[in-house]
Amino acid sequence: MCKLSKISTRVVISLMAMAFVMSGLAHATESDIAKVVFVAGDAKMAKKTVTLNAMVSEGAQIETGSDGFVYLKTVDNGFLIVRPNSTIRIVTYQIDKLKPENTRIKLELLNGVARSISGDAVKLSRQNFRFNTPVAAIGVRGTDFTVFTDQQVSRVSVLSGGVVVSGFGGSCTPLGNGPCEGNSAVELFASQQGKLLQIMKDQVKPNLFNGTNVSPDVISPPRNDEPSGKPNVVSTNLPTVGAITNGSNDVTIDPLKNATLPSYIQNTQANAKALENSVVWGRWATIAGMAPNLDVSKQEQTKLIAASPYYAVYQSKTSEWQVPVVGSMGFSLKGGDAFVFDEKANSATAATLENGRLQLDFASASFVTGFDLVTKDERFNMQARGEISADGKLAGNSQFSSGTNMAVQGVVTAEKGGTASYLFQRRFDNNRLAYGVTYWSK
Repeated sequence: MCKLSKISTRVVISLMAMAFVMSGLAHATESDIAKVVFVAGDAKMAKKTVTLNAMVSEGAQIETGSDGFVYLKTVDNGFLIVRPNSTIRIVTYQIDKLKPENTRIKLELLNGVARSISGDAVKLSRQNFRFNTPVAAIGVRGTDFTVFTDQQVSRVSVLSGGVVVSGFGGSCTPLGNGPCEGNSAVELFASQQGKLLQIMKDQVKPNLFNGTNVSPDVISPPRNDEPSGKPNVVSTNLPTVGAITNGSNDVTIDPLKNATLPSYIQNTQANAKALENSVVWGRWATIAGMAPNLDVSKQEQTKLIAASPYYAVYQSKTSEWQVPVVGSMGFSLKGGDAFVFDEKANSATAATLENGRLQLDFASASFVTGFDLVTKDERFNMQARGEISADGKLAGNSQFSSGTNMAVQGVVTAEKGGTASYLFQRRFDNNRLAYGVTYWSK
């Protein structure tokens, strides 16, 4: 089997419970700058338990215990994620839409791990955004980044965009606004894979190094439903999953634990049929009593488009398509594989897909899709909207967006008049999620 790199579980699909699919900031007052769109475990704000849909004001301080997670969606469509054993303060969040140069946003992580995904206001006024730790000032270049800090050291990793980090000293003080520039500032961009910036107390200039074993995601791993700052919310790297039980070869679903790809995965007739096409799709893990139908070790001639803990979509390296800029295209659902997992009961239920629809609009570089997800007891209406890239990638927004209740990522090709495949995931509530893959053709 080919070697697969160990990937943090932050790459797993970003989805929230249906209770906050429509997570607009309705009922917010002028002082409210964010809304709690997810909370789990021990989490406090102003010494009170954080509750779902609670509004958060400027100056608020959030503290999480050993099992606490809080996701905030800001008024400018950004996200602030607070992981366990962390304390963060929203120092300033003042937005001037008419004059972005007047916007002032400042966050302060006192200890622990937090992730910041830039919102619209930050993107328009990067020079006025500051993320402080006890030892460093962090500015952005348009960004999604994660920070670990205690009183002695801070480490920063970047998922998209870039950051500029400097220690405190000289003109760079904790009281300042915006990034600290100059000879002591060091930049880190997402393209520098595996790199971290680290800065110690009383150190002015950060060090750039390879340190995945001490990255913020290793120190405090993300949940599998952590929001994504990108439209493509499914990883393009095949992730690892939890422990494998020797008796049944079923995957024990625990995305916060890492293991190697199970060696028992074998090619099947279903996968052999898929290999005849330019799009290869299927399930590489046994689940709900269903054997794998995708052998990831036999994809030397393909490239990975999207992956979840159970499914993957590949595309042949010679089938990239420069999509049109006008017109539209409709598809029929021809195949798929899915299940619903109950985290509390640790059980999976197989599901089928019915009434599928996928429509591409090349003029707006967008798509809409949907289907019915059917188990033996329930039927769920699944729907998503997203973007089409110039080379045919399909990237659906997460459940936070209007008109969608699942996250999708995949690809469309011109083969046989048009084929497409995408992965999907949806969180129904605090306990249940759906995972799956679809295949479409004209």
